[in-house]
Amino acid sequence: MPKNITIFTSNTCGYCVMVKKYLSSKGATYEEVNIDEHPERQKDAYALSGQLAVPVTVVTKQDDSQQVVVGYNLAQLAPALT
Repeated sequence: MPKNITIFTSNTCGYCVMVKKYLSSKGATYEEVNIDEHPERQKDAYALSGQLAVPVTVVTKQDDSQQVVVGYNLAQLAPALT
């Protein structure tokens, strides 16, 4: 299981809801950073992903390595959770 999961979201993002539901279905806990409510954090999401779009999911492993998944991409997200 990952050490930490952070999801950058927005209020109008349908894919964000889908990522949160997927993580919850897997029993994963996560921190949500809503960039509409915390616009100063958008630069953090951009620095990690190179994208202005959300969701940006950052999975931090036990060895502190990080995997960044942009969008609702289960092909990348599912293996990152192992």
